[in-house]
Amino acid sequence: MQFDLNSEEEILEGCKKNKRKYQEILYRKYARKMYGICMSYAGDRDMAQDILQDAFIKVFRRIKKFNEQGSLEGWIRRIMVNTAIDHLRKQTREHGYFTGDVSEEVHGPEIIENLQAQDVLNLVASLPTGARMIFNLYALEGFTHKEIAEKMNISEGTSKSQFNRARKMLISLINKNSA
Repeated sequence: MQFDLNSEEEILEGCKKNKRKYQEILYRKYARKMYGICMSYAGDRDMAQDILQDAFIKVFRRIKKFNEQGSLEGWIRRIMVNTAIDHLRKQTREHGYFTGDVSEEVHGPEIIENLQAQDVLNLVASLPTGARMIFNLYALEGFTHKEIAEKMNISEGTSKSQFNRARKMLISLINKNSA
């Protein structure tokens, strides 16, 4: 099957007609990148795979509603993020927030320069679930604390404090891993 020969418009039209061939092409085109997004929220591979599958089911069910105003990739990404939030909200009602103080010592910018992207993702994955979601939504997705509070049914202050604690914890973990 030749996946690169189909234009995005052709793939989109095929998916809107519920044709499996085009759904598979769309999945193969975006699955790897979207899996990375799911991993940044899930923290483990099995959960990320579940989120990815649930989100692609939503993509295929809602594709007729895609209005082609923005990019298809951006639209799919938004579904991935929202599915991850829903999945994690259902999984834990207590959200796994930070409760204690976290130290923030930085031993120099060269520490951060030596980190690989995968190292950073692994450190983010080690954060408590709720704090990881807030960190990802704010730092990676660009949501405001007000938007995060509405999505997660928490206060804006909780969003801000959990983001700051997550940031401090990441700095602490970076320092510990570089020692």
